[in-house]
Amino acid sequence: MGGSAASEDNFWQLFTRPARATAWKLVTPPGVADNGGLVMAPSGGGALVVGIRPSQGLVFSPLATTSDGGRTWTPGLVDAGLADTADSLAVASGSAQQFALLSNGAIERAPSATTSQSGPAWLKLAAQGAIASSAAGKSCGLSSLDAITVTPSGELLAGGACDNPGTAGIFGLTGDGWHAAGPVLPGTVAGEPIQVLRLTATATGNIALLLAGPDLLAAWTSDGGARWTISPPLTTGAARISSAAFGSGGAVGVLLSNGKTATVGGPGLSWRSLPAAPPNTAILAFTPSPARAAKASQVQALAAQGTKLTVWQLGTSSATWTSIQTITVPIQFGSSG
Repeated sequence: MGGSAASEDNFWQLFTRPARATAWKLVTPPGVADNGGLVMAPSGGGALVVGIRPSQGLVFSPLATTSDGGRTWTPGLVDAGLADTADSLAVASGSAQQFALLSNGAIERAPSATTSQSGPAWLKLAAQGAIASSAAGKSCGLSSLDAITVTPSGELLAGGACDNPGTAGIFGLTGDGWHAAGPVLPGTVAGEPIQVLRLTATATGNIALLLAGPDLLAAWTSDGGARWTISPPLTTGAARISSAAFGSGGAVGVLLSNGKTATVGGPGLSWRSLPAAPPNTAILAFTPSPARAAKASQVQALAAQGTKLTVWQLGTSSATWTSIQTITVPIQFGSSG
């Protein structure tokens, strides 16, 4: 949000909506220019670690950790720059180990959120190109590493783009090294190179978003990648995936670059097209619905323009968006110059 990217007046913002609240609030970590982008990783119990990607002359990534919904933040850092992807930071909720995917493709590990604040506590887990040179990486023709996440048992998963058709490049780390942990894809996409767009953790497992040519597939696993459930394909055409959101029950929502939106409610379900997103929408969000069953969610669209965030909610008929909240963000223009 803010102004010109060329003038370094574009600042990323973090908003949260507590579990029993009905409105969003601004909780962006203070003190560091975040023109390069924010990366989030939940660490269990409502705690959250936020990584700030390097921008301007910065060569490392500051971190900020909160355990109270963003009211207070504890600073930290990664001793190198985080990769420019949405899933370049992961935290194991049981052990509080942190994992970072760096901009050069290497992966580092820190024992916990507290020890990582000193910087040197980060240890190299996988050197640049280590996964691509493994037997599993060579089998898929891994050309880039784009996402990391942690399974419920604490195992690290990494995902990327494969040049060899029909292979989903998701890899797990064990004592014997890296092994293939991706799903077996349907024959309809067997001739397409597969790209892992997102790889994230949920309360019950992990979700991957896979792009196979013009088709988008969601994949769910609850056992670290041994077994996967694959969604039917969503054809995106020439549009790219602008952003993705994840909700309870394995729900996934995507916003396409042409403004189209779609959701899938979870494993075993099909994609459902929604009305075109309101102007300037940055992301969809799943929020609890007090008027529906306890596990049901309603879909909202968060639209950012200048210093104003507008929250739109999809009506019960799923036909129209209604503006329900606006937040004016106090941006200090020129503070990054």
